[in-house]
Amino acid sequence: MSDGETAASFIETQESVMRFPADKPLRLDSGAGIEGLEVAYNTYGRLNEAKTNAVLVCHALSMDQHCAAINPLTGKPGWWDRVVGPGKPIDTDRFFVICSNVLGGCSGTTGPSSTNPATGEPYGLKFPVVTVADMVRAQAMLIEALGIAKLFAVVGGSMGGMQVLQWAADYPERLFSAVCVAAAARHSAQNIAFHEVGRQAIMADPEWRGGDYARLGVRPEKGLSVARMAAHITYLSEAALQRKFGRELQRDGLSWGFDADFQVESYLRHQGAAFVDRFDANSYLYITRALDYFDLAASHGGSLAETFRKARDVRFCVFSLTSDWLYPTPESRHIVRALNAAGARVSFVEIETDKGHDGFLLDEPVLHAALAGFIGSGAQARGCG
Repeated sequence: MSDGETAASFIETQESVMRFPADKPLRLDSGAGIEGLEVAYNTYGRLNEAKTNAVLVCHALSMDQHCAAINPLTGKPGWWDRVVGPGKPIDTDRFFVICSNVLGGCSGTTGPSSTNPATGEPYGLKFPVVTVADMVRAQAMLIEALGIAKLFAVVGGSMGGMQVLQWAADYPERLFSAVCVAAAARHSAQNIAFHEVGRQAIMADPEWRGGDYARLGVRPEKGLSVARMAAHITYLSEAALQRKFGRELQRDGLSWGFDADFQVESYLRHQGAAFVDRFDANSYLYITRALDYFDLAASHGGSLAETFRKARDVRFCVFSLTSDWLYPTPESRHIVRALNAAGARVSFVEIETDKGHDGFLLDEPVLHAALAGFIGSGAQARGCG
């Protein structure tokens, strides 16, 4: 048993699904609505009597609500088990941590694989297109239903960091602090291009069946696997790939064919195969599209500073990773400059690492120490935890 698994077993965890009545629909940016919304979430630790110690952790594209403890589906520690838990940067002995599966996901929250109440069958492509703002709107409904008026912090990396920024823009009065890790205020053309490759791989799979595969009892596994392989390359850095694999072969000599001769090929194939066992292809289409649509300043005339104008009382901490080429450091600096221009309090930490974008999920002591310091100082200022 790993250290992460040992620690995870002592976290007080509760898995739940919040079901909203049909007469309280979720209104979407597209103009559509979702009736009977369900939000799957986990909580860790205990909410204090004053309800001042709640921390919302927002997950990245391929993650879920199992940020800590043992994921019951995989049997492995949660995706941020290094950060969330007793004595860790987000200390569950002090804080009540909430992590929900995003709208459009496939781990219990309403998404394209959910049953469409109008037909009694999976939504498929009849599910409305959603945005990051819609995801945050669903989270806000959850937090309100839990009786929490103001979060101590909202924290997230990658797509989770985008949700953090959206929270600060839309619900600043409901936040004390916000931590954005390895993210950007909008998706770049390069990121949209990579996502389009993934979506086309899925839709080109004959088993995708126009998005109707769930009803027909098949799955576009090959297409989803290729999409994951392409995306996974963007999560690493060239230095990390070279250090981990270089040009090392899988076996002695070349196959003189198209088997996985190189270790990096085998690694990507493994990543793709493992992904299809835990993720839904249509959810991948919807979530990547939500990311592509993300442009936080668009509704404020393109001014990111104006977007954050009402968030001046929120404490911010922005992290970037030096080798992250998916959301590089200049994107984080752009966020920081906008927050400064808006008059907000913001700290910025650039983590020196060769691990690429995925570094925020890995063992990065400087990141963990800085995060613990920011959270700790905020808890002292607010008198909670």
